Amino acid sequence: MPLERLRIFGNPNIGIYICTSNKYALVPKGVTSQVKEKVSNVLSVEVFEAQIARTPLLGVFTVCTDRLVLVPSIIRDDELNELREVGLDVRVIDVKHTALGNVILHNSKAMMLSEELSDNEVKEIVNTLGFSKYMKRKLANMTAIGSAAVITDRGAVVHPDVSDEELNLISKFFEVNADIATVNFGVAFIKTGLVANNYGALVGERTTGPEIMRIMKALGIG
Repeated sequence: MPLERLRIFGNPNIGIYICTSNKYALVPKGVTSQVKEKVSNVLSVEVFEAQIARTPLLGVFTVCTDRLVLVPSIIRDDELNELREVGLDVRVIDVKHTALGNVILHNSKAMMLSEELSDNEVKEIVNTLGFSKYMKRKLANMTAIGSAAVITDRGAVVHPDVSDEELNLISKFFEVNADIATVNFGVAFIKTGLVANNYGALVGERTTGPEIMRIMKALGIG
């Protein structure tokens, strides 16, 4: 299970640009062939170029599961059609907080949703994604829970400000080992600099050796 450093458009905050499952990954239009090749090889996925509302922020606006892609209603018709034309099952959801990647945290076993979402929005998201195990809460007193952790079926890497109780909750709820870490030389918002699935992980190029070791241990890499 590999882990490699990456930058996109010269930026180490790779998590804002990439959305991945265990089967496919979405990357921004205009990335280099080297970026697409590294994403494909490290994560063992098929790679598709995309954009949402004319932005490259796929990690912010989309949620990728092995079954489907969840996108906000701000997606343009041409962008939606391009995703569907490559064979992806894309579902559009109309919610107030369009940065879906910041308010949803999941692996294949469970899903955690931000308290920013209304009960009706939670119900619609749960029904669309098909999760039977879910909860609505904050992490480290933050509502942007999706930016505070990266979770696979092998492990969880979490914002260093979470309490021991929250870390234990994450471990039990998602049924994985969980540990705190930072990325890109001290950045606490894990998702901004880490993209991972069950097969590998990519970190922002400023991520240090000690940070990488901690991430590898949490995700069961090596």
